[in-house]
Amino acid sequence: MGKLFSNNGESRLLSRIESSKEYERRRAIKAVGDAIEPLSKSIANRLVEKELVETNNKNALEEQLNYCLEKLSRADDFDVDFQIAPFRTIVSSPHVVSLYVTAFVIEQLIKHKDIVDIYGSDEEIYNAIHRQVEKHLIT
Repeated sequence: MGKLFSNNGESRLLSRIESSKEYERRRAIKAVGDAIEPLSKSIANRLVEKELVETNNKNALEEQLNYCLEKLSRADDFDVDFQIAPFRTIVSSPHVVSLYVTAFVIEQLIKHKDIVDIYGSDEEIYNAIHRQVEKHLIT
């Protein structure tokens, strides 16, 4: 159960903080729709360069990441939360887009026929993806 505050000011402040976090989350997911192509290409390049993903077909990797980002841009809150739930503790303050793509790479991409293997820790994969998300979405 959440902490009860006797001071109404503290309650309003916490409510504003929570509202701003939700606003940033929705804004980030909406911004994905405008940057799907360049973001999927740069994430694919980064994962291959860092040798975190071994693939027989880099175009298939880009297509899968493109699919992931399109799915994210249309997803509702429940679907996003469901996808990222097992990975919320990878870093202390994760970005929702980076976390969603990381979850996709770790859980779904490994099953694709053109993916040979995925290497590195969950955190290394998240950091590689997040650097690209920062370049394309975070201003």
